[in-house]
Amino acid sequence: MSKVILVTGAGRGLGTDIVREALAAGHQVVATGRRPEEVEKTLGGPQDNLLVTKLDVTSLEDAEAAVRAAVYRFGRIDVLVNNAGNFFAGYFEEITPAQMRQQIETNLFGPMNVTRAVLPILRKQRAGHIITLSSSAGLIGQEFCVAYAASKFGVEGWMESLRYDVEPYNIHTTVVEPGFFRTELLVDGSTIWPEPTIDDYAERTTATVAAWKSMNGQQTGDPAKLARALLTIAGQSKPLLRFVAGADAIEGVTAKAQELLAQAEASRELGGDLGYDDTHA
Repeated sequence: MSKVILVTGAGRGLGTDIVREALAAGHQVVATGRRPEEVEKTLGGPQDNLLVTKLDVTSLEDAEAAVRAAVYRFGRIDVLVNNAGNFFAGYFEEITPAQMRQQIETNLFGPMNVTRAVLPILRKQRAGHIITLSSSAGLIGQEFCVAYAASKFGVEGWMESLRYDVEPYNIHTTVVEPGFFRTELLVDGSTIWPEPTIDDYAERTTATVAAWKSMNGQQTGDPAKLARALLTIAGQSKPLLRFVAGADAIEGVTAKAQELLAQAEASRELGGDLGYDDTHA
């Protein structure tokens, strides 16, 4: 069944793959990005089932305008794919407060802005699906990822709770936790690399940046396959609430779940009986 799918961050990486796969499957697609001319060029020019429109996800006004354009062109929105994001790499002390805020502004408040703009349409329809790209770093803290992980852990909590807000209106939610895919996240246009400013971190920073840059284009995950998997989920009558994507992510999340269970059990003796004791009143 054909759907109207709005995709953020459609000008590069996974966003481009999602749009291409959706068009090939016969869907109508709203492809958004900060530079719509470049988005349209990347996607091969104008197409009957494609609307390209400007959207900087940090702007609620942009989001509202994009949603209006989508409804004007196609009459509805069935699926929102919150894909746009970036990556501020580095150790916490070398990431400035402004950079930390910018990371969270883009990766957390960005999808919130677009979802806030789309939800009135979905509620009126009493149908829809919100898919938000998180990361395995949204479930598993990693070295050199404090800003990115903070933003994605926020996405996880927001999406997990949003489910309960919108379920009564037949609106589904799915949060996606990919591992390493060739999505252009590690290219200079998407990643902000730190400058070594603290001697204690300098050697590790230089080595980590070099290692991560060398990884770009070598990641095992195929973004076209991930895009097709997301379209499969968008077509499910009861879609997954969480989609852990990639063998590396599944292995990591499984280990994290086991670690959490072990920590909960280890906390039982000290933390299991902390209720109010009226004998001390």
